[in-house]
Amino acid sequence: MFPTKRLAATAALVAIGGLTLAGCSGGSPEAVETVDPNEEVTLTFAFWGNDVRAALYEEAFAAFNEEYPNITIQSSFLDFPAFWEKRQTEAAGGGLPDVMQFDYSYLRQYSENGLLLDLTPYVGDIIDDSALSEEILAIGQVGDGNYGITTSTNAWAMFLNPTLLEEIGVEGFAGGTWEDYNAWMAEVTDAAEAKGIEAWGGGDWTGRIQNFELQMRAQGEDLFTEDGEANFTEDDLRAFWEQGSEIREDGTTIEQQRVEELTPLGGFDSALTTSELVWDNFGAGYLANLGEGYSTLDLVAPPVTEEGAKDLYLKPSMLHAISANTDHPEAAATLVDFLVNSPESGEIFGTNRGLPASQTALDAAELDEFSQKVADYEASIADRLGDAPPVPIVGYGSLEEKFRQLGTELNFGTVTVDEAVDQFFSEMDVALNQ
Repeated sequence: MFPTKRLAATAALVAIGGLTLAGCSGGSPEAVETVDPNEEVTLTFAFWGNDVRAALYEEAFAAFNEEYPNITIQSSFLDFPAFWEKRQTEAAGGGLPDVMQFDYSYLRQYSENGLLLDLTPYVGDIIDDSALSEEILAIGQVGDGNYGITTSTNAWAMFLNPTLLEEIGVEGFAGGTWEDYNAWMAEVTDAAEAKGIEAWGGGDWTGRIQNFELQMRAQGEDLFTEDGEANFTEDDLRAFWEQGSEIREDGTTIEQQRVEELTPLGGFDSALTTSELVWDNFGAGYLANLGEGYSTLDLVAPPVTEEGAKDLYLKPSMLHAISANTDHPEAAATLVDFLVNSPESGEIFGTNRGLPASQTALDAAELDEFSQKVADYEASIADRLGDAPPVPIVGYGSLEEKFRQLGTELNFGTVTVDEAVDQFFSEMDVALNQ
């Protein structure tokens, strides 16, 4: 939610990599009991967000208490980096909140250190799984356990700016291969130059690790194995980066120096590029940055590497997890079920936490025009959706940033592809062996 600050939080959290949970087995009860309506229970709940989200949670808790008046919820929130810094301190002392919003990047680290409750016994019982697909449920799995329930999803997509494309006089990308996409970008860039418009078809897509992941998944391989080992070779990465050599050199894509001048905005939300490959929940932010004159954006599927490949997947915008140390696992699971599955939750939150993962909550959510586009897009790529990759390795955030930095240097011409490959593998060796 706060992507520019995420790295600081990641670095701060590395210290808990060797933590174990004192005084806790990290397991779940063999038999799941229901909540005793006569037992007074207090649950702590923590989330990242702002005053708007806090008000929505309070409304949801009030609705929850209509059904469970015996469960008191004490909630607190912080911004994203501060949220994880506080969790680090709590993890060291064995005092995590009973229930937490959780980020996918930290799920492996906390679960493997015994800090999260295995929800497997609760799924299909207290936590209703009838409105959650197998793909959604699999997102929270680490090893043989399930440590988080996805509240909302997003998927990798291509945004198009139809207003700018109409001004330039070129139709939107109609789909095809990565080579087709390069050719389309060149057409847009040439047409814009002919009309005296400062605009490009897009940016260098080889600077994003997600596009590399997409191409590897098209070959049937995730970037990393379930055991946290690299699932690609130096030759794989070299071949990927070399795909961008021509568009970096012939002016098809926006110049890197121009990108630097636009910071903190990018080429797309500065109306200088007509396409962008990114997660589909970025749309509202793009529209806000583009401002007056840009009322809508289009969403289409990314280029195809192999026809019929299951290269796309649903990523959690966030999950809900439960502390392994909670004294009230049944009550905590009941709260998680309500916040993920209930119609009240869908109606209250809408798309504030992303597109609801539960069909029940989604049916109750009131979607604005763009949220409906996201829902339609995710439905349209059903044939390309495969299983989500294994939960990210510890340190994935730093590798993603290194990949982006090397993409920038490739565009500036300060490193060769071979040098970039060597640097990335050196960084990866450190991350995998820390």
